[in-house]
Amino acid sequence: MTEATRKQPVGKQPSTRPGKHLRAIEVPFVAPGPSGVAIRDRLKTLAPADKRVLRVVGGHLGSLASSDLKQRCADGLQHSSQTWAARKRDLTGQSSSRWAGSITKASHDQWALARRCQLACVQSLEAGVRALQHRLSLPIGDKGSKRAPGGYRSRHEWFAKSRRLAALTDRLERERADFQAGVVRVVRGGKRLLNTRHHLEAAGLTEQQWREQWEAERWFLAADGESGKRYGNETIRVTPEGEVSIKLPAPLAHLANAGHGRYVFASRVVFAHRGEEWRDRVAANRAVAYRIHHDVRRGRWYLTASWQRPAVQAIPLETALANGVIGVDTNAGHFAAYRLDRHGNPIGDPHRFTYDLTGRATHRDAQLRHAITRLLHWAQRSGVAAIAIEDLDFAAEKTREKHGRRKRFRQLISGIPTGKLKARLASMAAEVGVSIVAVDPAYTSQWGAQHWQQPMSAPRRTVTRHDAASIAIARRALGHPIRRRTAPPPDDRSDRRGHRTVQAGPGGRGREETRRPITEPAHDAGSRTGTPEERGRPAHPKPFGMRAVPGTWVQDPLLNTEQER
Repeated sequence: MTEATRKQPVGKQPSTRPGKHLRAIEVPFVAPGPSGVAIRDRLKTLAPADKRVLRVVGGHLGSLASSDLKQRCADGLQHSSQTWAARKRDLTGQSSSRWAGSITKASHDQWALARRCQLACVQSLEAGVRALQHRLSLPIGDKGSKRAPGGYRSRHEWFAKSRRLAALTDRLERERADFQAGVVRVVRGGKRLLNTRHHLEAAGLTEQQWREQWEAERWFLAADGESGKRYGNETIRVTPEGEVSIKLPAPLAHLANAGHGRYVFASRVVFAHRGEEWRDRVAANRAVAYRIHHDVRRGRWYLTASWQRPAVQAIPLETALANGVIGVDTNAGHFAAYRLDRHGNPIGDPHRFTYDLTGRATHRDAQLRHAITRLLHWAQRSGVAAIAIEDLDFAAEKTREKHGRRKRFRQLISGIPTGKLKARLASMAAEVGVSIVAVDPAYTSQWGAQHWQQPMSAPRRTVTRHDAASIAIARRALGHPIRRRTAPPPDDRSDRRGHRTVQAGPGGRGREETRRPITEPAHDAGSRTGTPEERGRPAHPKPFGMRAVPGTWVQDPLLNTEQER
């Protein structure tokens, strides 16, 4: 992972300046798998009457959902089970009890999402205010440190940032007041699409095209599943053969073309992905939730089926790493991966899986899924059952208040798909039986480049800093220190091949901390005069069997323990 530190020459140890302490390294763990499944198929060959019914039902239920969400936002923190029951009773007469339950649940979920976003906004504003206050308190031109930014470069910039501090403080006070009062602001259909109404020329839309998108986004055609009911859903029912039907609301019962106020569509669905799993669920009358969505740009209708999975106990870490591991270093534009055996030795050549996160959201999502698919296919061919990845979170690194004018660095951090990668990789790896091991990202890029980039490079193999970081990530997941083993001492040493390595065991505390050099540099030999106290160094204990004599030293013979007794 690219860090906000300067690159150090390969082979040098991290700095051991007095007072510098390395932070504690968290223990690796196996990430839990997904808890839900969602599949989608297109509703093809819909008759004009079918589309007309979907528009009428979606518009009617959408108006009910808008009024219910407005009431939920008005309740705020005073919401209770009694107010929920009252809202549901009011909706039941205009739709049905099941439609009312789905609408109220969707309102609760949307309010909770807005509440979480509001809290994230408050925390972001607090971080920005702290950064501004810190930088404004420093002298102009003061250089920052590795962990904290410095002062501003000119009086003009200092004055502009002082005004921005006042603006952010005012926004923070308003957001805090709304959060404490439970006031949230939600736009059904999306705030971005609402603002597009004022910029139709820039969006390349006419007023009629925008109106169609706006109405389609505000429709409500979703129903929660029910275990034990026929095919797992009484409101939107899909048979194992693919027949789709919906339960019409009470005011629209006259549009039914089947018994019990139901409307059966002429289109059939065939879920190509996870179709067998879906058919097993609906045949056993297990709960399946459905949502019907209209893509106005393409003129297509889609049906999405989703259900929950029981929580599965993650396999032990030792079992996942029995056949080795693949370390993955996440970067802006590619994944750098390296395979290691269970002893921590790199195998083969590094691999790189590129992706392009520009353009629309659908294109970015497809690029990420394609890169993850290639990574998982390589893991299956290699016989590895685990992928190690850093547990990253750049929430505090994306603020412009911390990094100031370093726009390139902020764009680089924002281009790393940490959140999407966690969700996508965990769900896709669970389908192929590969475990995800999350490791602490501390010092992986720095130490990986110091200890692995140069030794792994060859005339026909170029190892980058990111490839070396992937080796460091994999070794940390395996429980090995990132440092490589040192060579054994030569035969002319007095200890005659003593301890062969300075590498500590996986259970040793401080095994990834900086260590003092084994021997003093040769250029310091001329300055080693006088006692250790005179040279300002602590006196080291003498090895076993060594005795200091003024002017020289001798090697004692082996002690006879019997005579000593």
